[in-house]
Amino acid sequence: MTLPQTGTLRLPARVHFGYGTRAQLPELLALHGTRVLAVVDPFLTGTEIFGEVLASLRAAGLEVSVYSDIKPELPVASLDVAGEFARSFAPDVVLAVGGGSALDAAKLVGLLAAHGGPLSRYYGENAVPGPIVPIVAVPTTAGTGSEVTPVAVISDPERELKVGISSPYLIPVAAVVDPEFTFGAPASVTAFSGIDALVHLVESYTAAPLALDWTGTVPVFTGRNLFSELIALQGIRQLGTWLPIAVAEPDNRRAREEVAFGSLLGGMSFGPTGTHLSHALQYPLGALSKTPHGLGTGLMLPYVLDAFRGDPEFDERLEAIGAALGGDAVDTIVAINASIGVPATLAEIGITRDQLPRIAELALASARLIAISPVPATSELLLAILDNALIGTLSGRTAA
Repeated sequence: MTLPQTGTLRLPARVHFGYGTRAQLPELLALHGTRVLAVVDPFLTGTEIFGEVLASLRAAGLEVSVYSDIKPELPVASLDVAGEFARSFAPDVVLAVGGGSALDAAKLVGLLAAHGGPLSRYYGENAVPGPIVPIVAVPTTAGTGSEVTPVAVISDPERELKVGISSPYLIPVAAVVDPEFTFGAPASVTAFSGIDALVHLVESYTAAPLALDWTGTVPVFTGRNLFSELIALQGIRQLGTWLPIAVAEPDNRRAREEVAFGSLLGGMSFGPTGTHLSHALQYPLGALSKTPHGLGTGLMLPYVLDAFRGDPEFDERLEAIGAALGGDAVDTIVAINASIGVPATLAEIGITRDQLPRIAELALASARLIAISPVPATSELLLAILDNALIGTLSGRTAA
């Protein structure tokens, strides 16, 4: 029986979207004090747009210290160093500017500055004891939605998979999504971050409803969500139409704007809901293949959706996704992947059949993601999905 639907929204107090909204940054930061720690992707520090932002903050009387030693995949040791830097500066507020890694790093820097380490104290859900140093987040890629979500993901060498820290306290106090920052991103970054945003939207829309105990601490990710019902389909329309254009025409201002908005909607949608099997499978796949996160989630999405066909409630949702995309949902996602350069099979990224059982085993260990699968996720189901993705089989036909 379908559980009664509920709704939860946890968002920044202010969300500004559109060209020129970066002009709001001095005012937003000054609400929290005058000492600003800017956590910034290293490639941005010498750019004209970041230089303009920095000049505007200092002209407004803010004291800004820039930290840009952000490592790919966010190794936990690098964040310990960043946390020490933050504690020595004692910021009133953290400005996060960059892709998903920089935004996640800023959240964890704010956490360490407020509560100290080690980060392992906070692994999992709802382990952050209280408010962190306020974060004002400015994404420079359209994909993760981290500017509005309660999660940060890091790499811990003691673990086979990436580790998540999830808490409502990690949600930035403000998000400024100015599409101007996305210009200059390589086509592959636009493609793989954009397809990951589409996966966020599709998986939040198809999440299973969860029975929640409202008398205690509510889980960070609550499953099917009345608010996401409205947000997700709009975001799917945005990205389905505009992502291929943004990849093919990187200077198309309308396409950059629409994809940035779709990504923002993705973060708003999955932030309270969560994601499921494409992400659960990607974590071990990405670790084995050393490929970008969005490449893996985008590659897996058609096979995950295809595996759920035949469940009446899921089929109804799949039909709504197809209507938003303008065709059969699975076929249209396959076509989008092909147009933007997402590989069609696991074999293309170096995965072999003998690795599949271990991938399935590790995916099953992602309890938070497995819990909101719209169909119960067994080892057999995951192996069937992986087997089809290895060779490119969808409903008995070859994916192309």
